[in-house]
Amino acid sequence: MLALTLVAYASASPANQARVLQTAEPAKEVLIQNFVFTPPSLTIPVGTTVTWTNEDQAQHTATADDKSFDSGPLAQGASFSFTFTKEGTFPYICTFHPNMVGTIIVTK
Repeated sequence: MLALTLVAYASASPANQARVLQTAEPAKEVLIQNFVFTPPSLTIPVGTTVTWTNEDQAQHTATADDKSFDSGPLAQGASFSFTFTKEGTFPYICTFHPNMVGTIIVTK
């Protein structure tokens, strides 16, 4: 995504450069490694897209306690993205391995 933003910035006219940079949505990544969500807690602003990527051989999920998001089974190398559109604290687990827990904290 950074490369796309830089290309857009480089090719935009000076009048449009600020607008191009402002429209880029922030993104964050959570890695699933060794049966752990890394980072285990992530604080983001509203409108941020979070992507979970499974680097384990075992299948995992990223499933919100309140069911607001659910990746379904993620095989090794698979990813799931979700855009957070409201403030709040969103604890989540892997439904296959309930000891795997994480939290997304969404702020204004």
